[in-house]
Amino acid sequence: MGMFTRFTDIINANINSMLDKAEQPEKMIRLIIQEMEETLIEVRATAAKHIAEKKTLARQVTSLQKSVDYWQEKAELAVSKGREDLARSALAEKQKANQQLTELEYEMAKLEEFLSAVQEDSQRLQQKLNEAKRRQEALLLRQESAVVRLKVREKSAQYNIDEAISRFERYQEKVDRIEAEVEAFDMTKNQDLESQFRELEGNETVDNELEALKKKVANG
Repeated sequence: MGMFTRFTDIINANINSMLDKAEQPEKMIRLIIQEMEETLIEVRATAAKHIAEKKTLARQVTSLQKSVDYWQEKAELAVSKGREDLARSALAEKQKANQQLTELEYEMAKLEEFLSAVQEDSQRLQQKLNEAKRRQEALLLRQESAVVRLKVREKSAQYNIDEAISRFERYQEKVDRIEAEVEAFDMTKNQDLESQFRELEGNETVDNELEALKKKVANG
């Protein structure tokens, strides 16, 4: 991934500082955790390999120790039988086995020192990984909290919009009722005016007939 180039980079890394500077801290923490887990797997695989090597060395040390004891017994037997030549050969084999034993014990000591360091490093890496996971949980909680707050605000905003629309609709209905009352009034008023004109027209007809009747009587 290129984020860390060696084990010490992870151990010395300031996770909080890295996340504070990251544009996408959620993505960054996932990458950090993934690389830590992969590194921890590699460290444990290395430890397992050297533990197996230690067991092999332990078997060889035991075998050489037995060889030393064996040639010691043979040398003592040869001396007791007056065979100094055989005793010398047995002691030479013993010395050879002792030299190999010393070398293996040195390797064993170095290997145990290495395994102790690996164990310590694994614990430090595991602690760092736990720290990263705790930070990830904190980020997730913050994200979930932010989502909840956003939903609450969206719901509140939606409620305010719905309330405003409802008030507008009630106002519109009120205006519609007033307009209907005005139209009804105008309609009634117009009907009364037409009735008055019809009445005048009717009166004019009666007057005309009355004048005609007067003329007829006068001429008769």
